[in-house]
Amino acid sequence: MSKLAISGGTKAVTTELKDLFKWPVVNKAMEKAVVQVLREGKMSGDDITKEFERKFADWHGVKYGLGFNNGTASLHGAFFGIGLGCGDEVIAPSSTYWATCLPALSLGCRIVFADIHPDTLCIDPKDIEKRITQRTKAIVVVHYLGMPADMDPIMAIAKKYKLKVIEDVSHAHGALYKGRMVGSIGDAAGFSLMTCKSFATGEAGIMLTNDRKVYERAIMFGFYERHKDVQDPELQQGAGIPWGGCKYRMHQMSAAVGLEQLKKYPQEMAEIDKAMNYFWDLLEGVPGIRAHRPSKGSNTTMGGWFAANGLYVPEELGGLSVTRFCEAVSAEGARGVAPGGCNNPLHLHPLFNTLDIYKHGKPTNSAYLPKTPVPTQSLPVAEGIQVRTFAIPGFKHFRKKIIKEHAEAFKKVAENYKELLAGDKGNNLSGKWGLANRK
Repeated sequence: MSKLAISGGTKAVTTELKDLFKWPVVNKAMEKAVVQVLREGKMSGDDITKEFERKFADWHGVKYGLGFNNGTASLHGAFFGIGLGCGDEVIAPSSTYWATCLPALSLGCRIVFADIHPDTLCIDPKDIEKRITQRTKAIVVVHYLGMPADMDPIMAIAKKYKLKVIEDVSHAHGALYKGRMVGSIGDAAGFSLMTCKSFATGEAGIMLTNDRKVYERAIMFGFYERHKDVQDPELQQGAGIPWGGCKYRMHQMSAAVGLEQLKKYPQEMAEIDKAMNYFWDLLEGVPGIRAHRPSKGSNTTMGGWFAANGLYVPEELGGLSVTRFCEAVSAEGARGVAPGGCNNPLHLHPLFNTLDIYKHGKPTNSAYLPKTPVPTQSLPVAEGIQVRTFAIPGFKHFRKKIIKEHAEAFKKVAENYKELLAGDKGNNLSGKWGLANRK
């Protein structure tokens, strides 16, 4: 066995990286489109945005798209669009970025967290039903770290209890669930299109829905300049001023970039998928690590593999901490490796338990409950997932040699784990509420 680099051995990764991890890929057409918007003074218009909305919706096989200034706003619009309001409860996974659910607080909702499945890292359908009360109105589903959530049982639960389903697709642009595009399955979907995302247009977002009422309510909420497009006579009575007091339109330079991305993203996505699956195929059967990806033959895909992760099984490596494991893999020259690849569990944050944000005189997340606040929930998988996940390299190109070198770095450390046990100081996972442990 070769000596680990962390102990003075030769690194496994020696090939020059070049643009292997550079993202997004910017071409001349994108640059030209942005400059044209600037020169024509169309930054705050809506003609280019409407074209992007239509084509993005068509790509998903959905009737309506609405471009927002960011992904958080797109989810806010979706929440209002489906009719959420004071006293309503929304079920969401605890392991996710805060924007998945936090905008619902401004509508007077209570956020109820559900646990995640340890293999998919998405909301666990078996835990959802336990959280439903007479006040529950919606389920927010996150296709987390590119992995499509198990939508069939989730939609069955929603149908049983007459609940709305909102998909947060900010991590899974272009992914398929059993052959269906994620973002086209629930009642509405929100996407972040910010620079780091798989489908990147800048600081932007988009909402999709097949429901005209949801679409028009979202327009009323944050698009006063488009109230003329609303057909519902009841909604039209309040036209002219945004109902949410928000100005959420997408910047047209982002829309212009989005139109160009639609032309090339499917090909880029296919290459990323090929590269990432090749990496995990090389590591099949290596002790201590598991691929975070759909099972083969399921017709379920990871889209652009945003913020890709691996699953860590310390019991197979003598209890070696994921922190020490990642230190050793990084020492081999591997890029993008970090322990605790998930978001910290939201249900433990004071914002959802004790903080009185809007001066209700009691915690905001319990402001409209008829009785005393509910104690903090115990969600064991979400609370322990940080020590069982790690960020992996996000290859943007299929280059076999360097991908093989990165896979060898992981395999080498796993096979020599006993060398690391003596110097293992345990897990050192700082309390980050974004995916900030990543390098």
